[in-house]
Amino acid sequence: MKVIIIGGVAAGPKVGSRVHRICPEAEVILIEKGEFLSYAGCGLPYYVSGVVQDQKELMSTPIGVVRDPVFFRNVKNVNVLNRTEAKQVDRTHKQLTIKDLQAGTESKLSYDKLVFATGATPIIPPIKGRQLKNVFTLQNIEDSESIKAALSEGKAKDVIIIGGGLIGIEMTEALISKGCRVTIIEKLPQILPMLDWEMAYQVKEYLELKGIKVKTSTTLTEIKGTDKVDSVVTDQGEMSCDFVIMSIGVRPNVSLAQDCGLEIGSTGGIRVNTAMQTSDPDIFAAGDCVESTNLITGKPCFVPMGSTANKQGRVAANNLCGRKDVFSGVLGSTVCKIFDFNIGRTGLGETQARQEGYNTDIILSPAPDKAHFYPGAKPIMMKLVIDRETRRLLGLQVVGMGVVDKRTDVAATAITAKMTIDDIANLDLCYAPPYSPAMDNIITAANISRNKLDGLFEAITPMQVKEKIDHGDDFIFLDVRSPGEYATVQIAETTLIPLGKLREECQQLPKDKEIIAFCKISLRGYEAALILQEKGFKNVKVMDGGVLMWPYALIKK
Repeated sequence: MKVIIIGGVAAGPKVGSRVHRICPEAEVILIEKGEFLSYAGCGLPYYVSGVVQDQKELMSTPIGVVRDPVFFRNVKNVNVLNRTEAKQVDRTHKQLTIKDLQAGTESKLSYDKLVFATGATPIIPPIKGRQLKNVFTLQNIEDSESIKAALSEGKAKDVIIIGGGLIGIEMTEALISKGCRVTIIEKLPQILPMLDWEMAYQVKEYLELKGIKVKTSTTLTEIKGTDKVDSVVTDQGEMSCDFVIMSIGVRPNVSLAQDCGLEIGSTGGIRVNTAMQTSDPDIFAAGDCVESTNLITGKPCFVPMGSTANKQGRVAANNLCGRKDVFSGVLGSTVCKIFDFNIGRTGLGETQARQEGYNTDIILSPAPDKAHFYPGAKPIMMKLVIDRETRRLLGLQVVGMGVVDKRTDVAATAITAKMTIDDIANLDLCYAPPYSPAMDNIITAANISRNKLDGLFEAITPMQVKEKIDHGDDFIFLDVRSPGEYATVQIAETTLIPLGKLREECQQLPKDKEIIAFCKISLRGYEAALILQEKGFKNVKVMDGGVLMWPYALIKK
């Protein structure tokens, strides 16, 4: 069997390596347009910052062997043709036309099985000035080298990032570490559209505390300069800069697949079945060029991730070698780090869940990531999205200074297994003070959700409270923290009655008004609601998330 793979970054090398392991008699040829192979694209921001010091580290095995053509030939039995472009696929005769980009010559290769691992292409808006020097993307090693060179000159002080997605956000730390002043311009009303608004707002406030300017609802209209960029023009005005990084997103690279008549999905990626097989049974596809399936909704989605590409590559290799395997879909599980701030998410957000027709409930649950008494415990803010009817977990988002990845991974596992919040609340998760509270954050959040769904209390989000304040609604905003906490941080106009005094002082509160109780994380707010209900108060709510999830900009200090 002769297998040709087009693309040599993530999915392609995975296919080649797996074919070699389970079908060693196969002849495998890997075609790569660029020079570099099997590198960690997600590591590029860390190479720019210097955290990863040597380019070779991004394309080396765990023991430091560089994955170059010699490595693939000697270790994987894969013949690599890099600096070679795949030009045309003749499906009838099962031939691929290739071009040697150094020699300029074309030739044809026959195949039994063909694999598309052509990746994705950065989105560059068709605006004036996009071709100027010092306008970069960050898609490959060559891009990172160009950015590093511009930074090394010492003249690039004002940098504008177009797009507030993952790569753009991750690049801020690298640029700040090099002494740059950074502005993020995002067309949407929020950065990180993978998050719900209130969670993305927490990230935005953190970035601004670090000195990064974040301009949302702002559209780039032009890039100005003679030879290199001098400024950018938006619908909100003009800003001078030394260079620009385009980080708007990527689109699947499917032109070659389209030209040979393969079916393209609704998201723009190559349509594949669960075996990673295209509309041609002898052609497979994997990685950022393909369309995936959302595991919850069953609908097509495009979520380009290196982790997904590797899993899909393995499944494609298994099936083209005759070993049945299935790739069912994705949840969009993502984690990233910005300075000391961590972000994780999986599954559906609140807005997406409602758009899909779910009767959703949400839980906001901030708490330390470790036992509160253990040195180094740091806060994380968690949001759960629940289906009221089935009590199943639909999604999780978690941000903060503490550990978020393990909570995200637990949630991804629970969603895949179709677990309910009742199941999650009784998971036998590890406990020791250096690692988590006695009841891990996700277990606590699940229990809060159970209490809420079971009618033990009524919750209201911080933003809903803010809307009531803005509308002038008449209600009692009851702060049950200690006087010391109150003196340090206040939010809006509140009535202070510490929880320990609430039983004896609650009679001063009017029973005919709505009362919204809260504390730092609203555990005491919940206790306050129970006390008030016991004392005959009928209209009592708990502000979900407490002070920790009240938008920073609205806090009085």
